[in-house]
Amino acid sequence: MNGADSDSGQAAGWRPSFTAGGKLSLTLAISRYDHVRDLTASEVAADGIALTALELPVEEIFHRFLKYQEWEVSELSLAKYAALASQAGSPFTAIPVFPSRFFRQSSIYVRAGGPVKTPSDLKGRRVGIPEWAQTAAVYSRGILVEDYGLDLAEIEWLQAGVNEPGRREKVAIKLPPGVRLTPQPEKSLDVMLLAGEVDAVMSAHAPAAAEAGDPRVSRLFENYREVEEDYWKRTRIFPIMHVIAIRRAVVERFPWVPMNLMKAFEEAKRRSVRRLVEFTASRYPIPWLADIAARTYALFGGDPFPYGIEANRTTLDTFLRWCFEQGVCQRRLAPEDLFVPGIEQRFKI
Repeated sequence: MNGADSDSGQAAGWRPSFTAGGKLSLTLAISRYDHVRDLTASEVAADGIALTALELPVEEIFHRFLKYQEWEVSELSLAKYAALASQAGSPFTAIPVFPSRFFRQSSIYVRAGGPVKTPSDLKGRRVGIPEWAQTAAVYSRGILVEDYGLDLAEIEWLQAGVNEPGRREKVAIKLPPGVRLTPQPEKSLDVMLLAGEVDAVMSAHAPAAAEAGDPRVSRLFENYREVEEDYWKRTRIFPIMHVIAIRRAVVERFPWVPMNLMKAFEEAKRRSVRRLVEFTASRYPIPWLADIAARTYALFGGDPFPYGIEANRTTLDTFLRWCFEQGVCQRRLAPEDLFVPGIEQRFKI
């Protein structure tokens, strides 16, 4: 399979605009996260930038930015961004700000009582994914290969929308030798799993049956918290899902923009953490949240959501290797290849 649902940014040329005060007007599209809330609410400002924030569903953000470049700065799938970065002429660059991270052992769903009870049972089975180049799927496949010895060519892969039919790949891919991937545009993974047409589903968004608590669906790793904590301790990998991408034309015209945005994202995260760990008042409707946060910081030995390249090198390097091995990237990238040159050296938290 070698196709895409994107013209990879062949959009009209970008023209800058400025406020009456001389600030550069930029639009950011991003999901609703507490650790970016102060930036999107204009309580934190990026120097020299008048930022307009759009809070949209993540799949809509990805589609509209990849296909039409409707705004200048965007949350973007790390796998799709890396796929474009591995090709010539990508219209995007990025800063090492990672708004979404999630362990992915919890994202593999099977039929309760079905034939798949352990990872090794996936051999010879049919497994559904939303897209081969979905970031979560790259991590799930990499974990199955390296932690459980599976061969991707020994699985029959089917691609379809999670809960609605019609989903397609958004970037070009080149499948590894022997790997079979069959699009199922008229079906959904949720329906296929319940009907026994696939034996497992790997997806960032849970199938509707799983979300509804349908007893016919369960996770492959029911003790996923224990499995994921052990994975962190052994590998020091905390999967990065999304990155902050910027239209390359913006950075070429205004090279100071990436650094100023990165500092603003860091300050917004710092304020979010301060709310999270406050013991004197609960800022969220969850008991013992400050204690949970303290335990998490102890497990990670510090900030579990660090920005920057070096603090995330193990995760990034492993992910990029898997992207190349799985045919998502056309060449083997280093972490530095993803980001504005020199930003790690210039960024001082």
